[in-house]
Amino acid sequence: MGQQQLLLIVLGVIIVGIAVVVGINVFSSSAMDASRDQVVAQLTNLSAKAQQHFRKPTAMGGGNNTFDLFQLGQLDFSNAAGDFYISTTAVTAAAASITGAGSQVASGTNASEIWIVGGNNNQIGNDNTNPVQAVAHVTRDNITTIVLN
Repeated sequence: MGQQQLLLIVLGVIIVGIAVVVGINVFSSSAMDASRDQVVAQLTNLSAKAQQHFRKPTAMGGGNNTFDLFQLGQLDFSNAAGDFYISTTAVTAAAASITGAGSQVASGTNASEIWIVGGNNNQIGNDNTNPVQAVAHVTRDNITTIVLN
């Protein structure tokens, strides 16, 4: 083989290597975005359920204008999208943890707002350290979702 052929082979290997690395990076980024989108979509569903519970009278199994006794079902608490929990106190980025232990709002709290925290422990977020996380602030008429990572 001549020098020109060897140079073309080496150049081809370098180009293929770069293409593989770029492909892996694009795939990782897409997986992270898809996981985050799943968490946000599930938070929106759970928030809509919470608002439905808020508006239902107690006689029909609702909260009668509170989030009291709103609870996450077994499939809502942990599913393919991630793990979720409810908090009656404001959740900040520093305090958010997917391992929270609240799947129900206690009776008698007269909660007029709740926070639903969700995340996927199997997917690393933007900071390349912590998992994908988001929180939804739910009131009677509003759902505000904030992506934490």
